[in-house]
Amino acid sequence: RPRVASPRVARARGARVRSSGDVDDASKSSEAPPDASGAPSSPDSSPLGDLISSPLFYVTAGIALGVAVVQKFENAALFLSAFPIVGLTVLSKTDFGAELEREVLRKRPALVAAAEARDEARFEARRTLSHFFGKDRPLFVNDPPKYLKGELPGDYGFDPLGFAAPPISVISASSAPMDVETPKSSSNPVLNANLDRLVELELLHARWAMLAVVGVVVPELLASTETLPIAEPVWWRVGAAKAAGENLDYLGLGGFVIAGKQGIAIIALCQLVLMGGPEYARFVGIRSLEPVGVYLPGDKNYPGGAPFDPFGLAGDATFYEQQRVAEIKHGRLAMVAMAGVFAQALATRTGPVENLRDALAFVTEGMSS
Repeated sequence: RPRVASPRVARARGARVRSSGDVDDASKSSEAPPDASGAPSSPDSSPLGDLISSPLFYVTAGIALGVAVVQKFENAALFLSAFPIVGLTVLSKTDFGAELEREVLRKRPALVAAAEARDEARFEARRTLSHFFGKDRPLFVNDPPKYLKGELPGDYGFDPLGFAAPPISVISASSAPMDVETPKSSSNPVLNANLDRLVELELLHARWAMLAVVGVVVPELLASTETLPIAEPVWWRVGAAKAAGENLDYLGLGGFVIAGKQGIAIIALCQLVLMGGPEYARFVGIRSLEPVGVYLPGDKNYPGGAPFDPFGLAGDATFYEQQRVAEIKHGRLAMVAMAGVFAQALATRTGPVENLRDALAFVTEGMSS
């Protein structure tokens, strides 16, 4: 069966030929490394793939579509949860998807060169941010482990139990000292297996904790201030309310329900389908979206590209490194906050907002007496 090039690919090919009488020159110009700034408006990815794979799709058009569909078809929540991964899979199996993948593979050398230039700029930015990175950064201990060299955001040299130490086999097989400074030609830190895994897990838990703190506090705050009527504002009582058959409208807005009318089993299945796709893509690796024409220039922890950096905020190397430090600091605070929320819920059987108000009232009463 003949394969038909997509209109976008055909236009790109025509533009290269028309721009010069020499086809080779036109091809060379098209292979020039793209701007390393990381701007999202790049022809190197599929706009359709960028859209479906972008987290913004879930919280904007995805939710709007979900509300509209579920209002007409009450049992459509499971279908909507599966739409992103199914849509990307179907796109990758079409002729259009095959053309997108070939286009990305053709441009991959130039894209990789641009990503390396970006990493080099970030390496230089880390060298200038000595209060966050390098040997002059603040430390929690006087003699930090040799595998913590100040290359990572939030590295204070603190690993008292040695969880991030290199595996024994690596230490015995390596003759190079562990405190060798990362050479300029290697702009990305080379981490041992234990440290690499713990960095990934810390980021995952930190990001979930930041979302969780907002999800725990905001409903109770809105309900306590009578800003919006919330069916069950206290986070740990939501499961019981759902088991009792209550309909949970998001933010108390009537009709703004996607899975709120479903039972716990259906909600759990929706979560499994909705998160299964992204988790599988993360497990497969950074190139998992290339079959739909999406090139991600980063790594598993910071993928970058249009889906994960739609506003191009990571284009400035110094700003990017500062935000990485800010993210891990806020994430660690959020993890501690969620641990406190769990403990207080178990001890007081109330929510964090009520806990805070009770604590402030106790302090005020004590000071007045």
